[in-house]
Amino acid sequence: MSRAGAIVAVSWMLLASSAALRAASQPGAQETPRPTLRSVAAAEPSERTATFVFFNRPIVELRARVLGRDPSERVESAAHIVEDLVRRRIVRPVEWRPFEGGALITVASRSVLALTPPDVDELSGETVETAAASAAAKLQQALDEAIEARSAGMLLRESALAVGALILATLILWVIARAHRAATRKLVAIAEQTVERTGIADLDSLRASRLLDVERWLMTTVAVVLQFTVVYATVGYVLRRFPYTRAWGESMRGFLMATLQNLLLGIASAVPGLLTVAIIFCIARFFVRLIGVWFKAVERGQLKPRWLYPETAQPTRRLLTGLVWVFTIAITYPYLPGSQTDAFKGASVFLGLMVTIGSSGLVNQLMSGFMITYSRALRQGDFVRIGDIEGTVIHLGILSTKVRTVRHEEVTIPNAVVVSQTTTDYSRLNDIGGVFTPTSVTIGYDAPWRQVHALLLLAAERTPGLRNDPKPEVVQEGLEDFYVRYTLLVCLDSQEARLQTLNTLHAHIQDLFNEHGVQIMSPNYVFDPAAPKIVARKDWFAAPASEAQRRPAS
Repeated sequence: MSRAGAIVAVSWMLLASSAALRAASQPGAQETPRPTLRSVAAAEPSERTATFVFFNRPIVELRARVLGRDPSERVESAAHIVEDLVRRRIVRPVEWRPFEGGALITVASRSVLALTPPDVDELSGETVETAAASAAAKLQQALDEAIEARSAGMLLRESALAVGALILATLILWVIARAHRAATRKLVAIAEQTVERTGIADLDSLRASRLLDVERWLMTTVAVVLQFTVVYATVGYVLRRFPYTRAWGESMRGFLMATLQNLLLGIASAVPGLLTVAIIFCIARFFVRLIGVWFKAVERGQLKPRWLYPETAQPTRRLLTGLVWVFTIAITYPYLPGSQTDAFKGASVFLGLMVTIGSSGLVNQLMSGFMITYSRALRQGDFVRIGDIEGTVIHLGILSTKVRTVRHEEVTIPNAVVVSQTTTDYSRLNDIGGVFTPTSVTIGYDAPWRQVHALLLLAAERTPGLRNDPKPEVVQEGLEDFYVRYTLLVCLDSQEARLQTLNTLHAHIQDLFNEHGVQIMSPNYVFDPAAPKIVARKDWFAAPASEAQRRPAS
C-alpha cells in the first residue's frame, strides 16, 4: 500500500471509531458499515439497481453490490440512518468527502451512504464526485423539508394558502364558463345578422350548415384550454405548498416550463427555415403566374408558337405548374420544421411506399392522358364516338375523359380505355368540309332505284337541321339476295342534335315511301307478300295520332 493510501486508511479508521462511539452512546441508532479500501475494492456491479428516496425526493441511484450487500439493502440502511437523524432534528450540515476510489456522504459528521465507481453511470459522463455532490444537495433539501413538515404553524399557513388558491381557481373557472356561453351567443348572433344583412343566404340555410357548429366548437376549444391551464396551475401550486408533495408540484411546473421552453425554442429555431420556405414559395408563385399568363395568351390565340397548339396549351400549363410545385417542395423539404425527425422521415417513407404500390395503374392512366392530349385526338366540345359511347366531350383530364351523351348521360371513360379503343370524331372536320352521317333502308328490286334516290333526297330536303353544303347523297351499298341497301349520307348542322335530327329524317322517309307506295324491305323477307307492306295515306293518322302530327316534328 502507498503512503497516501495508508494515511487515508488511518484517517478513516479514526473517523469510524469516533462515529462508532457516538452511535453507541445514542439509543436506537443502527450501526452502518464504514467504507474502507477493502469495501471499495469489493464493490462490484449489481444486476439490480435501487434508488435512495427520502421524503418523496429521489436522492441517488445505487448500482453496486458492496461487501455482499445489494443496492436495496444499502438503500434501506441509509434510510434508517436519515430517519433517525430527522427524529432527533439533526439535519445539518450535509457533506460529502472523497476517499480513495469513492465518496462518503455524511450528515452532521455521521456517515449515511458511500458511493463507489460501480454506482455511477459512466456512459452519461457521470463521476463519483459529481454524483456525490448532487446526492448531498438533494439530501439536504429533503431533510429541510422533512423538518419543515413537522411544523404545525407552517402546515396551517400553507393549508390556508391552498384553500385560497382552490377558491380563486373555482371562481376563475366559473368566469370562463360564463364568458364562453356569452361569447358563443354573441358570435352566433353576429354571424346571423351578417348573413341576413348581406343576403348571402337565409337563416335556415345558415343554421342547417356546419358553420355555426364550427364556431361553437372553436369557442369551446378555447374555453377548455383555458380551464385546463387554470386547473393545472392550481394543482401544481397546491402541491408545492406542502413539503411532502412539493416534489410533485415542482415536477409539474418543470414539465410545463420545459414544454413551453421547448415550444418557444422550436418556434425560434424554425423561423429561419420558415422564412426560407416562404421566400422559395413566393419565387415559385411568381414563376407559376408567369407561366399562366404566357400559356393563356397561347390559348386565346394571341401567341402562336410553332411547337404548341392552343388545345394543348392548357394541359401543358398544368403540367409545368405541377412540375414547378413539385420542384419547390423538393427544395423546401430540408427547411421544414421536423423534416429531420424520425417521425417525419417515417411518414415520408410510408407515403412513398403507398404511391409505389398504387402507381402502376396511375402511371398507365397518366401516360394515356398525355397521349390523348398531345396527339390532339380529342378536344373539349367535340362530338365523338368512343367504343359504344357517343356524345360530346365535356372534360379532358389526366386520368379520365367525360362524355355527355345525346341522352344527357355523363359517362366517365378511363384514358387507358380511350387509347385502347377506336375513337371517331364527328366535329373535327365538320367546320371544314362536313362529316356525313349515314342512314340506311333496304328496298326490293321491283322498286326503281332512281325513284328510291329521289325519295331519300326529298326526305333530306324536308328535314331541318341538315346542311346543303355538302349536299346529301345516296349510295347503293349492297345488292343483297332479296333487296338493295340504299344509304343516305347527310351532314348535320349540330352533332349534338343528332338524335332529334335523325328522328325527323326517318319520319319523313317513312311518309314519303308510304305516299309513293314503295315498300321498305326491312326486316328481311323470303318471298313477296300478297299485298305490299305499305301504310295507306288514309291511315297515316290513325288513333291515337292526330292531325297535328301531319308533318314530322322539326
